[in-house]
Amino acid sequence: DQSSEAWQLPQGGIDAGEKPKAAARRELKEEIGTDKVEFIGEVGDWISYDLPPDLVSHVWKGRYRGQRQKWFAARLIGADSDIDIATPRPEFDAWRWVPIDDLSALIVPFKRDLYRRVVEEFRHLAVPV
Repeated sequence: DQSSEAWQLPQGGIDAGEKPKAAARRELKEEIGTDKVEFIGEVGDWISYDLPPDLVSHVWKGRYRGQRQKWFAARLIGADSDIDIATPRPEFDAWRWVPIDDLSALIVPFKRDLYRRVVEEFRHLAVPV
């Protein structure tokens, strides 16, 4: 069921001429209100996923069938209080820290394989929650 509650990590598009890491920093500021992070890892390859057929015509106005993403691991160098999801264009209604091995189970089903791959790439960087 795609409509059940699901979580996701901050993510977003890359503007024309923007480098992926700069886009990640910008998206963090836009989505969680802070970019006080230190990048500590990067997935080697771009990772793609397809939307389920029943969502293709509804998501992104039907213009795309999936995404290709570049993932980064970041360490918050500010405080939890720097995270403010009440941004001008809110994308989240809650946030929390979770153990890395719990992450893929919280994600919408069609993105679980993608998140499993990201978890495998970054597991060695995770700190206990």
